[in-house]
Amino acid sequence: MSPILVRPVREQLEHDRIIRLLQAKFRRRYEAAINPGNEQNSALGAGTSALYPDLLLMSPDRGHKLQVIIEVETGESVNHLEALAQWAHFGRARAAFHLYVPAAMVDVARRLADDNQIYVGEIWSYHIVGDQPRFTLVHRNREAAPAGARAARAQTAKPAKTAKAKTAKVAKSAKIAKKAKTAKVAKTAKIAKTAKIAKTAKTAHGKR
Repeated sequence: MSPILVRPVREQLEHDRIIRLLQAKFRRRYEAAINPGNEQNSALGAGTSALYPDLLLMSPDRGHKLQVIIEVETGESVNHLEALAQWAHFGRARAAFHLYVPAAMVDVARRLADDNQIYVGEIWSYHIVGDQPRFTLVHRNREAAPAGARAARAQTAKPAKTAKAKTAKVAKSAKIAKKAKTAKVAKTAKIAKTAKIAKTAKTAHGKR
């Protein structure tokens, strides 16, 4: 729960139920950690600057690298203060930031993100049908990722770039070597031809 927000009990129960449903949905692909209610199980950052998003999706391998940050909002929490206090920080993280909001608050969430220049990778709406929430992807950001995400991609791309440069260097060396070998062969052939002409001339001179 946001430190600046106290939700009505019913709204908080619905919020936490959605968090647990999303955890169950993603646990096949990720290691999913949740922070429902006032719980602080898994943090983003450390020390006094630590934040506790609703869900943290990490890779299931040994590295447990953070892949996705998910924040679930209710009607009360889609506001300017919440956007600056949490969304802005999540949007600057290396992991993708996904925002879940009530269907009626989608336009408000978009406007808050745009007005405050907050990078949100995906915005999902949810609404309750009977007793079950239904989720719909309403926005996917195709623009450039924030500096943190770009840095992460650049770090990944760096080894590939180095390998490419190394390959080019090897190819260039091979080309130079081939050229040198060709020149050497040509020089040898030229010397042999000159020697042969000289020998022929000497033989002809001797016959006279």
